Formats: sequence, structure tokens, C-alpha cells
Amino acid sequence: MQTIVYDETNKINEQAVQWMEDLLNFAADKLNVAEHAEVSVSFVDNAKIKEINREYRDKDAVTDVISFAIEDDEEDLFKEFEGSGITIPRDLGDIFISYDKAVEQAEEYGHDINREIGFLLVHGFLHLNGYDHMTVEEEKIMFSLQEEILRDYGLKR
Repeated sequence: MQTIVYDETNKINEQAVQWMEDLLNFAADKLNVAEHAEVSVSFVDNAKIKEINREYRDKDAVTDVISFAIEDDEEDLFKEFEGSGITIPRDLGDIFISYDKAVEQAEEYGHDINREIGFLLVHGFLHLNGYDHMTVEEEKIMFSLQEEILRDYGLKR
């Protein structure tokens, strides 16, 4: 899977980008996501994520992660390319993470920044793949899978 990382904060180095790509590929393997899929991850500050949250979710507050799935209905995906032999990337969508909020939460929860960013990445990635936590049952499924991925990857609390 191709991961494109944008860093508006100038706080993410190449080594961090590499392990984030590895983590998302690990999660993609667990979910059987197609190899030719792609996802973008943008690191922003609290002001920017608040603006995104307000504009797209009508919530005038800072949050830690927001995901925008490109695909809502697999039936509608790239029908015009069926049978053409052309492989186009499956664009899963975009994940926005507030680096500032991740730092705050890592301190609050008593773990390092990599664990917090890993948690937010996997959380956003699961949303892009159709998981949600609007009901107790959905939450159980999503959060259990999220912890399994993080644990199996080695990002424990």
C-alpha cells in the first residue's frame, strides 16, 4: 500500500514516516486491503484540525484525528475500468492528525508519542475501511481490532 505523509508541523522525520508506513501496511495486511491501495496522512496543528472539524463536522473544537473515506460504496468503485486490464490505485482516503493533540494525549495517558500517533493512525485507518464506533457493538469490534493491530505490531501501552 502506498502511504503519502504530509507534515505541516515540521515535526515528523523520515524515520517516523518509515515506521508509520510500516504500521499502516501491517494494518492493511490484517484487513486484507489490496496492495495497490493508497492513503494520505497529514499532520497539522490544533488550529488547523479545529478548522477542519468545524468545516466538515460542525464541531468547533480541537480533536486528535479526522478521517475522510473516499469510498462509501464498493459497488460504485471504478466501474468504468472493469475488464480494461488497467490497475488503478484504490484511494482509501485521508487521515488528519493533530500533532499537538497527540503530544498532549501521550503525556496524559503516560505513553510515548509513537504509541499515541500509532493509535491515531490505526484508528483513522480503520474508519477509512468502514469501521465505526457509533454503537456499543461497533465500538467493541473496532476498538478490539485496533488494540490487536497495535499489540501485534509492538506498540503496547
